Amino acid sequence: MRIAVIEDNEALAGGIAFRLRDRGHAVDLLHDGNAANEFLAQEGADLVVLDLNLPGMDGLDVLRALRRRGDGTPVILLTARSETAERVAGLDAGADDYLTKPFEMDELEARLRAMARRKNLEFAARDMLGPLVFDRTSRQLLKDDQALDIPRKEISTLECLLERRGRIVSKAQLITHVYGTGSDAEDSAIEPHVSRLRKRLEPFGIKIKTARGLGYMLELNGS
Repeated sequence: MRIAVIEDNEALAGGIAFRLRDRGHAVDLLHDGNAANEFLAQEGADLVVLDLNLPGMDGLDVLRALRRRGDGTPVILLTARSETAERVAGLDAGADDYLTKPFEMDELEARLRAMARRKNLEFAARDMLGPLVFDRTSRQLLKDDQALDIPRKEISTLECLLERRGRIVSKAQLITHVYGTGSDAEDSAIEPHVSRLRKRLEPFGIKIKTARGLGYMLELNGS
């Protein structure tokens, strides 16, 4: 999944990003409320980890702006404020959950998984790809209900192509999805992931076509 981590403590934000990227997620790091509000309005995310105490726009204002746009992206608040009134204000503003600092990374992960499960109730949890099934909840590609052994970055590549099936996806878009916004990965870094994924999918009638100079496109049975 693509997760936006909005936290002005760069050490903490970096630690969260390292853990989530290690789990195969794309992470976008933002340290300022104004930049975060602009990013969420233009780019969006699957889940948001949002600190309340931010420079620029306060975290609550970022959250309120998100909800005023009609954006229902799940949001978990991070706060050093332990007062009940602050937690209530965040939940009333549209947050889905909160964690008070300091917290254990395992708990943050568990809460993010719970929010992702709730989100998947609103969308199809599975996508059919010919004889294969992509399970969004478990992030696995299945054949006859058996998971294929596919590395995380290839799964992230597939997610991005699947979301835009039938359309060209640029290398830059894939890099952002797989490595996160602001990554210093070169466009060429995505090529081996696409190449290996293509070889895995072709026996099942699923093609990844190259649009030279533009990017890649996922096709099913040549359609």
